[in-house]
Amino acid sequence: MLRRGLLAWVSRVGVLLVLVCCSLSLLYVMTCSPHSEDNLVSHALPHPGGPPGREDYQAMLAEREEQHKLHMASLKKQIAQLKEALQERSEQLKGVQETMERAAGRGQGGQSPGGGALGEGGQGPGADRSHTDLQEFLRSQLGRAEVHQGTRIPNEYAVVPFESFTLQRVYQLEMGLTRHPEEKPVRKDRRDELSEALETALRSLNTPRDGADKGRTTKVYSPSDFIEGIARTEKDKGTLYELTFKGDQSREFRKLVLFRPFGPLMKVKNERVDTANVPINIIVPLSQRADKFRHFMHNFREVCVRQDGRVHLTVVYFGKDQMNEVRNTLENTSREINFKNFSLLQLNEEFSRGRGLDVGARAWKGGNVLLFFCDVDIYFTADFLNTCRLNAQPGKKVFYPVLFSQYNPTLIYGNHNHIPPVEQQLVIKKDTGLWRDFGFGMTCQYRSDFINIGGFDVDIKGWGGEDVHLYRKYLHSNLLVVRSPSRGLFHLWHEKRCADELPPEQYRMCMQSKAMNEASHGQLGMLFFRHEIEAHLRKQKPQRSIAKKT
Repeated sequence: MLRRGLLAWVSRVGVLLVLVCCSLSLLYVMTCSPHSEDNLVSHALPHPGGPPGREDYQAMLAEREEQHKLHMASLKKQIAQLKEALQERSEQLKGVQETMERAAGRGQGGQSPGGGALGEGGQGPGADRSHTDLQEFLRSQLGRAEVHQGTRIPNEYAVVPFESFTLQRVYQLEMGLTRHPEEKPVRKDRRDELSEALETALRSLNTPRDGADKGRTTKVYSPSDFIEGIARTEKDKGTLYELTFKGDQSREFRKLVLFRPFGPLMKVKNERVDTANVPINIIVPLSQRADKFRHFMHNFREVCVRQDGRVHLTVVYFGKDQMNEVRNTLENTSREINFKNFSLLQLNEEFSRGRGLDVGARAWKGGNVLLFFCDVDIYFTADFLNTCRLNAQPGKKVFYPVLFSQYNPTLIYGNHNHIPPVEQQLVIKKDTGLWRDFGFGMTCQYRSDFINIGGFDVDIKGWGGEDVHLYRKYLHSNLLVVRSPSRGLFHLWHEKRCADELPPEQYRMCMQSKAMNEASHGQLGMLFFRHEIEAHLRKQKPQRSIAKKT
C-alpha cells in the first residue's frame, strides 16, 4: 500500500511538472517564432514614397519592446503560480514533519510538546492521500534506522561510524591517502547540510514548549552554545544527527536528535541532560611501567581532579615488580591534592588486559556506574569526560570513541632535541597521527550493560583480541553502539614490542598496529627511499658548486 501510495504521489507531481514545462515551451515557441510573411514584408519594404525613415525603425522597435513586455509579464505570472504551488507543498511537508515529531514523542513513551494525534496539524479527515502516503514513508524510514535502539550487526566491518563536528571542523574517519583526519575548511555542501541541522536545532530550542519549561528562566540559545555533534548516513535510510548544547547550569546540557529520511529534517528528541551526578569509574590495567603511570597521573590530576571532580580511579596491577612505585604515586597524589577516590587492586598472575578490566568493573560496589576502560598511555581532556557521559545510557547506548593516535615524535619533529612538550603535540593533523579506527579498547559503558553482556573473555592472554570480542557482543545485542572520532582522546606514542610467544593471529594484529603507529604514508615513503634521496643530494652538490663559480 505504501509503495502504491508513493507511486501515485510521485506520478501526480510528475504530471504537474510536465504540464508546466509544456505550457512554458508552447509560450516560448509562440513568442519566438517568426512573424508571418506579410508582417515581415510590411516592416522590411520601404514606404511607397521611398526608403524607410527614422520613424519607421522607431515604430518597429516599439512594437518589439511591447511584445517582450507581454512575454515577461506572462513569465512572471507563471513564476508566481509556481511559487504558490511550491509554498503549498512546503506547508504539506511541514505538517507531515510536525505529525512525525509528535508520533516520535509518543514512541518514546510520552506525549511530545504540542500534543495531537497522527493526522492532525491542519489536515482533516479528507486530507490529501499523498500527505498520508508521505507520512507513512517517513515513519517507516524512522522505524528502520538506528535511532531509538540498536539493531544486531554481524561484525565490526558492518558498522556505520559517526563523524563528529564543531562549528568550524568535521572529524572524519574515511581519510584515504588524500583526505585529512579533520576537515577545515569544510566542503560547502557538507557545511550547508550541517548548518541546516544546527539552525533546526536552535529553532527547536528557542521555541517555547507548553508546560515543559514551566518555572524556568527561558534561555535564548545561539551558535556559541553549541558544543559538538555527531552524524552518520545510512544510505538506504537517512542521516541521523545528535547535537549537544550548553544547558542552563554548568553541568547541564541540552541534547537534540534530528533525522533526515531523505526528506525534510525531523525532530526526534529534545531532552535536558544533567551530568552533575554522573561519576565515571576509570579502570586502568597495569603491569610495571611505573614511569608511564606517573605521566598518566599528571594528566589525571589536572583533568579529573581539578577540572571535573566526578571521577573514581581503579588501578588493577599485575605482579609485584614496581608495585611499590605505583602505590607511592597514588598516595602522593592523595596527599597533595586531597584525592581519596581511588582503588588499587593487585593480581599475582600473568598480565591480561581483559582480565584486569573485568576485575576492576566487578569490584565496584556502589551501584550502577559509568565505566571508562582506559590504558596508561592515553591522554584525555575534561570535554571528553562529558562526551563519555552524554553518549552512554544504561540499557540503551554504549560509546566506542575513536582516539587519535600519535606518530613517533622523533620522525615528526626530526630529533629528540626538537620534540615539544606533550600538551603541544596534541594536534590533529595528517602528519601528526591518525584515527585509530582499528582499535576498540577505549570505551564508555554502564556497569549493568557490561555485566549483562557477559564481560570480557578472560581466557584471552597477552596483547589484543579481548576488546574486539566485547565489541562484537555489543554489536550482536539490541544496544545502540555509538562509534565516532573523539577530538579529546589521544594515544601517546610509545615503542611497541610484539612478543614472540603470541599466537599467529595476535602477533599479526600487533605488527599491523606497530606499522601504522610510526609515521604517515608520506613520511614512511621518505624513510624507505632515503638512500635514493641522499644519492640525489650528493649528485646535486657538485653541480651547485660549479654554478656558483660561473
